[in-house]
Amino acid sequence: MYKKGLVLLVLLFVLRVTPAFSSTIYQENADNTKPTYDNQVQNKIKYPTLTSIKKLEDVGFSTKKLSEIDLFIENEIRNGFPGAALIVIKNGKIVKNTSYGYAKKYNGSTFLKQPQKMKRDTMFDVASNTKMYAVNYALQKLVSEGKINLNHPIQHYIPEFNDLPNDVIKEKDTLRIVDLLHHIAGFPSSVHYYNPEKAGELYSQDRKAMLDKIIKTPLQYIPGTNQIYSDIDYMLLGFIIERVTGQQLDQYVENNIYKPLGLKHTVFTPLKKGFKEQDFAATELNGNTRDGYLMFPNMRTYTLQGEVHDENAYYSMGGISGHAGLFSNTHDLAVLLQVMLNDGGYGNTKLFDKETIDVFTTPSELNPTFGLGWRLNGDESMNWMFSEYAGDKVIGHTGWTGTITVIDRENHLAIALLTNKKHSAVIDHLVDSNWFYGDMFSISTYGSVISKVYEALQ
Repeated sequence: MYKKGLVLLVLLFVLRVTPAFSSTIYQENADNTKPTYDNQVQNKIKYPTLTSIKKLEDVGFSTKKLSEIDLFIENEIRNGFPGAALIVIKNGKIVKNTSYGYAKKYNGSTFLKQPQKMKRDTMFDVASNTKMYAVNYALQKLVSEGKINLNHPIQHYIPEFNDLPNDVIKEKDTLRIVDLLHHIAGFPSSVHYYNPEKAGELYSQDRKAMLDKIIKTPLQYIPGTNQIYSDIDYMLLGFIIERVTGQQLDQYVENNIYKPLGLKHTVFTPLKKGFKEQDFAATELNGNTRDGYLMFPNMRTYTLQGEVHDENAYYSMGGISGHAGLFSNTHDLAVLLQVMLNDGGYGNTKLFDKETIDVFTTPSELNPTFGLGWRLNGDESMNWMFSEYAGDKVIGHTGWTGTITVIDRENHLAIALLTNKKHSAVIDHLVDSNWFYGDMFSISTYGSVISKVYEALQ
């Protein structure tokens, strides 16, 4: 009897201090930032992490054919292309991580006697890849957590997002987050907010004023009737993330995505965070002047290195924007790519779930090459980017400075090619001030390298 009584007392004590249902705890803390029981369980999930490989053939690559990529890129370098870095991962293994050429060849328009060599850890301005690895990752995480609904109107998160009396097209109150992600919201491709001569009343070089300027930006077409890739869509998405999280975009992604993944070289405004100019691949030779052709207030005229090239991102958004501003290197991008191959996590960190990834990578009804932000290899028009060998479910994105990422979930393969092709002279500013000598090389049509990776698969 004594033993039975003791057991009963122990059971009563356990029941008293143990919550009846763990789901009750989770529900009470669903909108709280404190760790919950469910989060603690998720943190114990072990996702595959990247490891090195001894024999390329073990993951289906031909050593000989893969070496042909080196010959191709090295030939481009000999012919004047500035520099590049390439990483390939397959089945959780680092197949290739190689740097080529120079991180910096010029100071202004003057060729350096001792150009700065490209290294495997050199960081790049990834330009519009920011849209994916900052904004899309943040949205995929917030959607998975139930903190953002893609079908909610933008007004749900930014109540002041309204039409103006003089707007010709009055549709802003109907716009949803999904419309921004599909690039069918009606916004133009861009507005030069930083240039008073072009922006007029929308001119601003103050980040605090930019949300208001975007709200006042008139729609160019009736939403849903066209699909125009727009930086403005992602500038606005960045502000939505800030409203939902209560944190500036860089603080949210760096603390909630990059640091949990162990990434130390994926940041916004890196020169303000302990990095030095020599840590980066340089971009435009003479600031944003297009070799002296353009001019606007506060324009940089020095060779850009460690500062985001994009004018709206730098001048109007303080270097922190949803459309551009992120810097990274091949190692860190490989981890971010593996997260997608792992269906949302890496190591002990879960960022989002497979179901959310599937939603974000579903082709839009208007154009099979657009997912939610992600570009898809939906038809032959994308061969220049994905190559003729990639399947129709392969996803990725490019960046104006010369970067591309490719994710082939079916083959557990991912590629990041980072170049500084804009670190070269403008060809003819009277014809096209955005066309640089670096754009003329075969490597700049990214599919040329991506094709060689697929050809190396046995």
